[in-house]
Amino acid sequence: MKFSRMLPDQLPLSPITQAALRCFAVNGYHGTTIRQIAAEAGLSVPGVYHHFDSKHALLVDLCNVAMTQLLDASHRALAAAGDDVLDRFDALVECLVQFHTDFADVAFVSFSEIRALQGQAREDHLEQRRQEQQLVTDVVEEGVSAGIFATDDPRHVARAITSICLGMSQWYRPDGGLSVDELAGTHVQICRDTARFVGDTTTA
Repeated sequence: MKFSRMLPDQLPLSPITQAALRCFAVNGYHGTTIRQIAAEAGLSVPGVYHHFDSKHALLVDLCNVAMTQLLDASHRALAAAGDDVLDRFDALVECLVQFHTDFADVAFVSFSEIRALQGQAREDHLEQRRQEQQLVTDVVEEGVSAGIFATDDPRHVARAITSICLGMSQWYRPDGGLSVDELAGTHVQICRDTARFVGDTTTA
């Protein structure tokens, strides 16, 4: 990976939000109580409420950190890749794979609990996801314009690529046998195939 990779312990989550994440990952948002989060964080219930006024506020914080960091990492990956379209495509796929493996719980909870977000928080989160999706769509469309991808439906292909990478947060395990870099290499090829990379003789 050519971009500066964020390490799992660098995600800027407060200790209370980290505790909420662990609870949400096991029990789901609706199956978790503030009392459970407090116990996980080593605090009293009033101690949690001193920092966050509701369980929903914890979910909002978690989802905002997840998407802010993913967008930042994606922009850094694209910038580090330079002007070559294929390099930019590969770098973005690598970034998505890295984020959804190293931060699998964060990625899984922030996606699976979108339905629990309310009001403006939900709209803000969906807008961040639209921005991330647009980065993928743009690079696929650039590849089509440059003649390196042969898909005739770049927007749907871009959505499929995002889904492929996002889905890794559901099944990835660090002891699964392949490193994140190895998985990234495999998924770059899968995503190239999805976009019908012209240089790949296995796709007609």
